[in-house]
Amino acid sequence: MKNLIFISGPMGVGKTTISRALQKIMPNNVFLDGDWCWDMKPFVVSEERKKMVIENITFLLQNFINRGDYENIIFCWVMQEDEISRDILSQLDKNEVNIFEFALICSPEALKKRICRDIENGVREEDVLERALSYLGKYEKVNRVKLDVSDISPENAAKKIAEYIKGF
Repeated sequence: MKNLIFISGPMGVGKTTISRALQKIMPNNVFLDGDWCWDMKPFVVSEERKKMVIENITFLLQNFINRGDYENIIFCWVMQEDEISRDILSQLDKNEVNIFEFALICSPEALKKRICRDIENGVREEDVLERALSYLGKYEKVNRVKLDVSDISPENAAKKIAEYIKGF
């Protein structure tokens, strides 16, 4: 059985960093960041582009699922509503696949600190802060395993995710 591991959370919570840390400890894995399928200039959100991005993500995930040499497929993206992950999962052949969905959450203060640091380092634009804080509450409502990363390192968060998966 393969493991398809979804890691979601607002911008700046640490999805990519935690996914990279998880990649170091999970055997035979591949990592896909949904932002790679959404990295456009200019960044314009439209229904047509959303559809294309979901199609690209599902195409890549299905190819990783079909490959026999990947035991763990790690996917991270901002999925602030259950409909987003359900849309992706509905388009995949999930035979012989265990699905694990995690939502990374943190305190508003921790999120603000992380995003402000990213802004200072030129990694994010200033408009991300307000959007990320508004998304934070949405993750309390999603039907996923919640992991509060306010006060833990990415490595410890990755260990908690790995332990949860190994417990199944």
